[in-house]
Amino acid sequence: MRIGVPKEIKVHEYRVAMTPEGVSELVEQGHEVFVQSTAGAGAGFDDQSYQAAGAQVVGDAAAVFDAAELIVKVKEPQPSEYHLLRARHTLFTYLHLAADPQQVRALLKTGLTAIAYETVTAPDGSLPLLTPMSEVAGRMSVQVAAAALQKANGGRGVLLGGVPGVKSGNLVILGGGVAGTHAAQMAMGLHADVTIVDRSIKRLRELSAQFGAAVKTVYSTSAAIDNLLRTADAVIGAVLIPGAKAPKLITRDMLKIMQPGAVLVDIAIDQGGCFATSHATTHTNPTYVEEGIVHYCVANMPGAVPRTSTLALTHATLPYITLLANDGTARALADNPHLRNGLNVQHGKICHPAVANAFPEFSAANTCDELKLVG
Repeated sequence: MRIGVPKEIKVHEYRVAMTPEGVSELVEQGHEVFVQSTAGAGAGFDDQSYQAAGAQVVGDAAAVFDAAELIVKVKEPQPSEYHLLRARHTLFTYLHLAADPQQVRALLKTGLTAIAYETVTAPDGSLPLLTPMSEVAGRMSVQVAAAALQKANGGRGVLLGGVPGVKSGNLVILGGGVAGTHAAQMAMGLHADVTIVDRSIKRLRELSAQFGAAVKTVYSTSAAIDNLLRTADAVIGAVLIPGAKAPKLITRDMLKIMQPGAVLVDIAIDQGGCFATSHATTHTNPTYVEEGIVHYCVANMPGAVPRTSTLALTHATLPYITLLANDGTARALADNPHLRNGLNVQHGKICHPAVANAFPEFSAANTCDELKLVG
């Protein structure tokens, strides 16, 4: 198969979809890999490394898209890339379609097959291609919350870890999944006062067993969140409903009970955000203030640490890329139900229930009823 790796063009996105090591694996199995020049530079992988691995390095994105059948990316295609997409393409990347109607319309119009990393499943029900970036974002969230709390950055001037004789800052984590757990681990290392909120009693028991008395656990209700917000110095939103828009757990009115200069970090912003006042920001201008509360809502947080993120992502995606390349898109989707859960759009139809539910304006005629072996 002919596989294309274009350079990411989202603002301050330095990751690349495949390392030279990943390219070498595919080339050894008889596939052709086309990598856009300087695609890996931000993550520390130069063109010579890709050429040594057997890739064909080409000058621009158009050449990658023209040559390839399977397009492998990190982030969703940007509007300036839509014209490069073709019906013959299989697009394999993070899509986050439920919060992006413009992209949905573009992909439907193109007629391609789009498989989203974030909805591919594992036999145990986990999300193996979302997990590595959730780990990165969870760990980063504590770093950025600590920085945003500094007075010069608009925050309360609170040190999350406190010092002897001065209490630690209060950190509330909404969601006890992968991102929330990794945020808690980092916050514990800083000696913050950490509370995790979740709707699953089973998960709260697991977190209690994992962290012991070092982390408080609270069952999620509006009243419980309201109570925690009154003394929170920082809140990390790490809720996830696979493929769907994130639920809004904090309203604008709830911000008014928070301490001025407190910080909200919205890890769920790719899926629309879990705070009513969230809107996507970039690494150029990562924060803004609403109702006296600092918001950090960068939509590609792991892009700030591209070396770590690219290595972690390739380790997770390469087995699936190999499966698509070796078997072809149609057969791979038909034979692997977990990869098939990643199918979001195919030949002008929405194929993931959560995405379809997010866009009721599309008729049933534009929604997949069952997988067909095409493409």
